[in-house]
Amino acid sequence: MKSQLLKLLSLRGQELTKGTDQPRSESLGGDPYSVRNLEALLGISKSEIAQSIKRSVASGIARKDSRTNEPRPHRRNLFEFITHGLRFVFPAQVGPIQRGVPTAFAASMLQELLVSGGTYNYVWPCSAGREMGQAVDPLFKSVPEAALKDERLYEYLALVDAIRRRRFHNASELATSG
Repeated sequence: MKSQLLKLLSLRGQELTKGTDQPRSESLGGDPYSVRNLEALLGISKSEIAQSIKRSVASGIARKDSRTNEPRPHRRNLFEFITHGLRFVFPAQVGPIQRGVPTAFAASMLQELLVSGGTYNYVWPCSAGREMGQAVDPLFKSVPEAALKDERLYEYLALVDAIRRRRFHNASELATSG
């Protein structure tokens, strides 16, 4: 899964708010859902993206659109996976204090909604980051850079990290808040 399905959600959200022409005009080759475009946006190789989408479709957390054959997240199944399985498959490894991009409870969009019981904020290690905090391994090494390019993707990834680091009783409430 890494960040590809969350990027697909972000692209779909952009289509719904800006119209279908906006993401297409900003993409490489006019297809925002192409493996080539996702590679450019996420910094993940085409082969990794293609394999991840194939695994996601096989597992039911994604599907191919019947009209366009473009990959689409299966929202209900993806939600179930994120809230109940993600932290077991992609545990958030915490490291030393570093400079980076705020994530989980420290991300600006979650600061007002959630409170961390920890002493330090969490960050994805990144030279472009401006905050100091406890390092959290992102889902993929290019996540910080991809998140800085796409605000909606950043929100999704920060929320996913809050779930990965969860210390609360009901992940469903966290995922549906806001």
